[in-house]
Amino acid sequence: MTVHFIGAGPGAPDLITVRGRDLVARCPVCLYAGSLVPPEILAYGPSEARRVDTSALSLDDIMAEMTAAHEAGLDVARLHSGDLSIWSAMGEQIRRLEGLGIPYTVTPGVPAFAAAAAALGRELTLPGLGQSLVLTRTNGRASPMPDRETLAGFAATGATLAIHLSIHALDSVVAELLPHYGPTCPVALVFRASWPDERLLRGTLADIVERWQAEPMDRTALILVGWTLTAESFRDSALYDAEYRRRFRGD
Repeated sequence: MTVHFIGAGPGAPDLITVRGRDLVARCPVCLYAGSLVPPEILAYGPSEARRVDTSALSLDDIMAEMTAAHEAGLDVARLHSGDLSIWSAMGEQIRRLEGLGIPYTVTPGVPAFAAAAAALGRELTLPGLGQSLVLTRTNGRASPMPDRETLAGFAATGATLAIHLSIHALDSVVAELLPHYGPTCPVALVFRASWPDERLLRGTLADIVERWQAEPMDRTALILVGWTLTAESFRDSALYDAEYRRRFRGD
């Protein structure tokens, strides 16, 4: 018996990996976050599978389901939205599984920021303009930010920012970023990237709060900030320059 942690992707059911889909298809137990994982992904599983929506469960409740499956010798597909490496709460589950001696695997998924960039049709790293992407968030009730991790500190680098779970604090986010990026810096708000009700809202630090107030989005919207979001005058990558010598290209 194994618990398979699976990144279910950003929303569209065909953006789960092939490995993730195949694991769901063979597991007789499926634990999933009902508010974030679309039902179409559950349909990949066996029709007789036990499906448990964990959105209203405590960690103890979730571990009880996994322990019961372990005792019954039943593999578990544990679905989380996006990718498991960030803000998934997988770490605390793995810690308990290791304490109980229950085996597990981890299958990555398409993260929300990648789906958001795809929806915008943008590359978030551009030659000579931006080569770093910071994934961060603001303080929340469930997970306060460490004192050393501040928006101002990240903004001082000039990197492109992907700010998660912070749309409710957009006005304070903008106020903290303005001194570093200036009012003309591009901003994009992406709501439910890859879902049928996906929405995009583009603006700048000067006007994005007003635009958002006119077209509100809820807490799952992602905030992207940086010059790569609209740039057109950047140099081509050396990777495909005819004069660039690399090991895959002959002399």
